[in-house]
Amino acid sequence: MNPRALRAVGPAILIVAAIAVMAWALAFGGGVAPLALADPGPVVRWGLPTAKLIVNLSAAGMVGVLVTALFTLRSGDRAFDVALDTASISAAVFTLAAAATGFLTFIDAFNPVIGLGPEFGAQLGRYIVETEPGRTWLITTVAGAALTVLTFAVRSWTATFFVALLAAASLVPMGTQGHSGEEAFHHEAMTALILHILAAAVWLGGLLLIVIVRPLQTREDSAATVARYSSIALAAFAVVAISGTVRAAIGLREWEALLSPYGVILGVKVLALVALGFFGAWYRTRLIGRMQGPQDAGPERPAAATRAFWTLIAFELVLMGVASGAAAALARTPPPVPPLIPEVPTPAERLTDAPLPPELTLDRWVTAWNIDLLWAIAAGFAIFFYLVGVWRLRRRGDAWPVYRTIMWVAGWLLLVWVTGGVINVYQDYLFSMHMVGHMLLTMAIPLLLVPGAPVTLAARAIRRREDGTRGGREWILWAVHSPVARVLTNPFVAAGLFIGSLWVFYYTDLFRWSLYDHLGHEWMVAHFLITGYLFVLSLIGIDPVPYRLPYPGRLLLLIGIMAMHAFFGIAIMMQEGLMIAEWFGSMGRTWGASPMEDQYTGGGIAWSIGEIPTLILAITVAIQWSRSDDRETRRRDRHADRTGDAELEAYNAHLAALAERDAKAASRG
Repeated sequence: MNPRALRAVGPAILIVAAIAVMAWALAFGGGVAPLALADPGPVVRWGLPTAKLIVNLSAAGMVGVLVTALFTLRSGDRAFDVALDTASISAAVFTLAAAATGFLTFIDAFNPVIGLGPEFGAQLGRYIVETEPGRTWLITTVAGAALTVLTFAVRSWTATFFVALLAAASLVPMGTQGHSGEEAFHHEAMTALILHILAAAVWLGGLLLIVIVRPLQTREDSAATVARYSSIALAAFAVVAISGTVRAAIGLREWEALLSPYGVILGVKVLALVALGFFGAWYRTRLIGRMQGPQDAGPERPAAATRAFWTLIAFELVLMGVASGAAAALARTPPPVPPLIPEVPTPAERLTDAPLPPELTLDRWVTAWNIDLLWAIAAGFAIFFYLVGVWRLRRRGDAWPVYRTIMWVAGWLLLVWVTGGVINVYQDYLFSMHMVGHMLLTMAIPLLLVPGAPVTLAARAIRRREDGTRGGREWILWAVHSPVARVLTNPFVAAGLFIGSLWVFYYTDLFRWSLYDHLGHEWMVAHFLITGYLFVLSLIGIDPVPYRLPYPGRLLLLIGIMAMHAFFGIAIMMQEGLMIAEWFGSMGRTWGASPMEDQYTGGGIAWSIGEIPTLILAITVAIQWSRSDDRETRRRDRHADRTGDAELEAYNAHLAALAERDAKAASRG
């Protein structure tokens, strides 16, 4: 298919396929069947999933276009400006569709009498302000309106980067909706849905972008854009596949459920995604290289590969529409398996949405698992890209210390265990386990990750872009040298964040937020991991930072932090009341220590066990100091060997000249 023709009809192909599949799936799965009581009518039954479909498609045109443009296009080019205009139009559609979805959700849930009187307005206002779905769609609508203006106003790389972050964040509230809130494993389902929405938006939006900007690019630029997008699409496909599998397993839980209407619709979506992955692998391994073929080999082969590629893109748009339509119908179709939560939940189930685990015994430290999908995927990508970087260095003959690779991999595996092992299983019920996880996140894991020197590896392993675009290497170096990074890596700022976070988090409502809200829990993990990494980086990091204290200053700073950290642990041990009493005191545990005894143990962990990584850090600083002195001594010895002690001889000659002058002056006197 001709690229210009595809640019005109491509979005239409996507939309028509999505609407057709959604209509079939809704009728087949009973998602639009009339309700026996308080039926909202056919307009709402059909309009609500249609509005959600438009939200999903416009979200892809907003988020995916921005992300792909940042990694594939040059700022200032016509293609980059068209990408931002596309994102702005998509954001406007996203805003209207989100507002319509929120309104139709209100009608569907409460079936009010629609009118212009104050009763209807008051009921709608209470829904928007007092209910979670109302607040979610209000936030989403406001964010979409802001993004409509921002994407139209900005044109620089840096501004577009922050707008893209805001666009991605605007999709997070959508992940809290759907069936996940009504099921067991609510937190796991919500995390999987958020990751699924974000990855699908990046994948689909990037595909739309390369279709839209193709007529504005040369063949060489277009081939480079496609090659770079294929890497983004590969990562997005992996996240979509993993998160979709987890989400489906939570929704179905039984193999027989695959034969239900919900399972059939899900199967259609899975088949479409598998076909998309196959097509992506095909053009990544077969077509992109031929599209980038040398001109002196004749234009026939690149031209034929280009025509085949754009024909394949047309099929991909159809499959994307199929997957999008099935996804919209699934959100309206209830899973066939009833919820696992009993009719009368226990106190622990009311608080955590999960059953109370059995007593913590020695074997549970190995067998208890509840994987956090977000950090498992992050660890997988971090280890994979690190090993690819090391492989690139070794392939071209450059050395990379083995211990750095081992420590980097060990650090991420420890993070997976902390966020998905026994600590994650018991930290909501035992304050002491929560404190163990905190100490490992902020002290032990950074102590493993920092020596891995990921920035140094990225600067050496990732290929430099020569065409004015920004790839992974350019964005990493931009972040490292940004003013924000210079402030955060300052040793005093890093130390202040490290120790100040302890007091601010545990003695404000941030601690309560991390317990009641899963998003707050994820923020807590990210915050303590980052602040610990910055502090360790400022002391023993291999990656370059603008300023580091001399070694005596580092030891003094570390001793001060150790003292304040110990004081924090003692303060918790001396606490007379229970922290977050309505949580830790209301679990209904019949095993283990009492909540107050467990809190005392948690303070002891912060005071004693938590100081072990700090002691290791101090020893590391001392060793680096000693090695630095040895290196300086060897440097001076090598310099003396090269110059034949020229400096010492010159100094002695100068002293002899002074003595001779003094002797002459004395003889004249």
